[in-house]
Amino acid sequence: MKRIVILGGGESGTGAAVLAKKQGFNVFVSDLSEIKPEYKALLDEHNISWEEKQHNESLILNADEVIKSPGIPDKAPLVKKLIAQGTHVISEIEFAGRYTKAKMICITGSNGKTTTTMLVYHILKNAGLNVGLAGNVGQSLALQVAVGSFEYFVLELSSFQLDGMTEFKADIAILLNITPDHLDRYEYKFQNYIDSKFRILQNQTEKDAFIFWENDPIIKAELAKRNIQSSLFPFAIERTERTKAFIEKDEFIISTLNTLFSMPTSELALQGIHNAYNSMAAGLAATIVNVKKENIRQSLQDFQGVEHRLEYVSTVRNIRFVNDSKATNVNSCWYALQSMNTPVVLILGGTDKGNDYAEIEELVKGKVNALIFLGLNNSALHSFFDGKVKNIIDVKSMEDAVDKAYEMANQGDTVLLSPCCASFDLFKNYEDRGKQFKNCVRNL
Repeated sequence: MKRIVILGGGESGTGAAVLAKKQGFNVFVSDLSEIKPEYKALLDEHNISWEEKQHNESLILNADEVIKSPGIPDKAPLVKKLIAQGTHVISEIEFAGRYTKAKMICITGSNGKTTTTMLVYHILKNAGLNVGLAGNVGQSLALQVAVGSFEYFVLELSSFQLDGMTEFKADIAILLNITPDHLDRYEYKFQNYIDSKFRILQNQTEKDAFIFWENDPIIKAELAKRNIQSSLFPFAIERTERTKAFIEKDEFIISTLNTLFSMPTSELALQGIHNAYNSMAAGLAATIVNVKKENIRQSLQDFQGVEHRLEYVSTVRNIRFVNDSKATNVNSCWYALQSMNTPVVLILGGTDKGNDYAEIEELVKGKVNALIFLGLNNSALHSFFDGKVKNIIDVKSMEDAVDKAYEMANQGDTVLLSPCCASFDLFKNYEDRGKQFKNCVRNL
C-alpha cells in the first residue's frame, strides 16, 4: 500500500489526508506546530494517524510521496532530505487535481488574487453553475474533491502552491500582474518568482484559456520569451487590436469571438482602476464558460468585496478608516494609495520581506500627511522615509496605531492600514491584524 506523508496539519494538510485515506493510501500527518482541535477531530474521524510539535523522521522519510503545506519552504532541512533521497514532494492542489474531472479556473498574481477569485466564484455561483471555491480561500480543494462533486473549481493560487505543482492543469489561467514579492523564498531573485507565477500555464493546450493584464511589463517580456500554447485573452484599460476586455467612453466592455458585453463603469460594484482589472479578468473567465450576459452584469453590480482589502470600516469625526491589512507587499499599498482621493494617515510596518519602497515614494509624498510605523523593527522603513514625510511615529500595538492616527488626522482625511509587510511580528496573520484594526476603530 502506497504511503503518503503530509507535512502540515492545517486546512490544506488535513484535506489532503482525508482524500488520500479515501483513495486507500496509508496516510500519516506530521506538524511541527500544534494542530488545531477541529483538524485533529477530522483526522480522528477518518482514522488517520498524526503527530504534532515534532517531525519524527523515521515515520516521514519512508514515504512514497509527500504532500507539503505551502507555508513550509523547500529549504527546510526535512524537505531538503526528502528531495535529496528522491522522494516526490507535491502540493495539496497537485494531489487533489488527480481525482477530479472538474474544470479548473485558476487565479494568480502579486495583487488582486483574492478579490478576482471571489468575484469569479460569485458570478458562476449566481449563474447556477455547480462550483467550488478553494486554494488560498474557502475550504481545502482536496477535502472538497473527497466529499463533494463540483463541475467547476475557482482556485486562488499562490506562488508557493504553484511551486509544488507539475501535472496539474488550469483550464482557464488568470495572471493579474507580477511585482516583486516573497523574494526571501526565491533566493532574492525576481526571475525565480516570475518563473513560479508562470507555472500556472504549465500543461495548457490550445483548448485552454490564458487571461492576463496586457500592459504588465513583466508579463509582456515573458510572453516574448515563452512559447504559450493556450488561447490568449488580454485585458487593459485602453484597447489594442488584441485586447478582449477594456474601457471605452466610461463603458466596461468585453469583446471576444462569441460575446460582446458592455455596462457603464459607474455600475461596477468595485471602483478604481485596479478593481477594473479584477472585474475584466473575472468577466472574461465567465464569458469563456458561457455565463449569460445578464448574470455577469448582475454579479458585477452586486459583488460585496473582500474583507481586509480596501475595506471601509467607519467614519469617526469626519475621518474615514480603511482596512487594507491584506496589503502584505509594496505594490498592494501602491494600489490602495492610488485609489485615495483625500489626504492620508498611513499605517505601515510588520515583517519586511526585502521590500523596495521606491514604488510608493511619489504617492506617499503627494498624498500622505503622516506615517505610523507598526512593527517590532522599523529600521528599513525609517531609512527610506525619514526626511520625506514630516510626521512619522513608531508604535508597538494596534490600539496605539489607531489612537495616534486619530489624533494626527484632520477632518476629511483617511486613515489607511496598508502595511506593505507580513504580519507575523505582532499578529497571528493579516486577518488578525485587520480585525484588531476594526475593533480599535469601533472603540474610538
